[in-house]
Amino acid sequence: MSLLMKVGVVVGILMLAIAYITLAERRILAFMQFRMGPNRVGWGGVLQPLADAVKLLSKECIMPEQADKWMYRTAPVVSMAFALVPFAVVPFAQAFYITDINIGLLFIMAMGSVGFLGTIMGGWSSRSKYSFLGSLRALALMISFEVPMIMAMTGVIIFSRSLSMVKIVEAQAQYGWFVLLQPLAFVIYLLCGVAETQRIPFDMLEDEGSLVCGFHTEYSGIRFGLFFMAEYANMFMVAIVATVLFLGGWQRPFVSWPFFNFLSVIPSIFWFSIKVLALMFLYIWLRGTLPRVRYDQLIYLCWKILLPLSLINLMLTALYMLWGMNAWTFLALSIGSGLAWLWVYDKTQTLARSPS
Repeated sequence: MSLLMKVGVVVGILMLAIAYITLAERRILAFMQFRMGPNRVGWGGVLQPLADAVKLLSKECIMPEQADKWMYRTAPVVSMAFALVPFAVVPFAQAFYITDINIGLLFIMAMGSVGFLGTIMGGWSSRSKYSFLGSLRALALMISFEVPMIMAMTGVIIFSRSLSMVKIVEAQAQYGWFVLLQPLAFVIYLLCGVAETQRIPFDMLEDEGSLVCGFHTEYSGIRFGLFFMAEYANMFMVAIVATVLFLGGWQRPFVSWPFFNFLSVIPSIFWFSIKVLALMFLYIWLRGTLPRVRYDQLIYLCWKILLPLSLINLMLTALYMLWGMNAWTFLALSIGSGLAWLWVYDKTQTLARSPS
């Protein structure tokens, strides 16, 4: 398959997935809250994403009078473009990926950081205090959560000895899925991923209660739609990176056990898709069950809990590789150290709140 055809297939499937994960989210949340959800457009609401797309395309794109026009128009395009570019290095199946570079994981992180510029540009150029506050929160969020997220992924890099997404998946055939060796890193990565994609309970950038709609308050029509699609593309990227780094990528369960070789008849793209969709369901589940946290609580979570835990995990991973530690011993130390730090943090906070 030619490179151009691969790009077309990936982008086409991704756009379709973004459209229908929005429908799935609305139906799942409706089920959780004893509502019906969208079910009128097409059989069971199956054409609702198409109706939403037509609605966004037909709406007028209004621009604030004092807006920086060039930056205002460019921001949604920047967000969407840099949300799509990282998919170029994702191994979707054993023999299907656009390209494999030896710094694939670093490339994904770099593109994700640049994508935040679209959010900041949108908030700044709107000349609205609400939008500007939302963009400042985006900047603080990026600076904060990038640190523990990258440190959590470093443990996987140490095990696989590579930044290539393909080689990281292949390394898990030797060690087993890294979620079993790096459970602490997996939890840290997921929390940081939910925060960086601005999803409840961490959607401080769009906080409707105090910021109206945050950085995209002044956007409408297809420009708002591009921000919306970029958010879901970033959600898919977080789920895909978690699948590749911690859940074996395209590999079937129990890949090193000969007894389960019969599972190999199922295409590798199936296993990859099931893992990604399970993580997307987790996104929806969190949105339907958890309340929004305060902004100061979000920053405390990053710097006082996730950062120390990521440092502990990184130190234990280095000791594991240096001393050839038993895997079960390493796992027990990781979980025990994490729980111990949470206990120490809770005690220090209790003492800080108690009257002197």
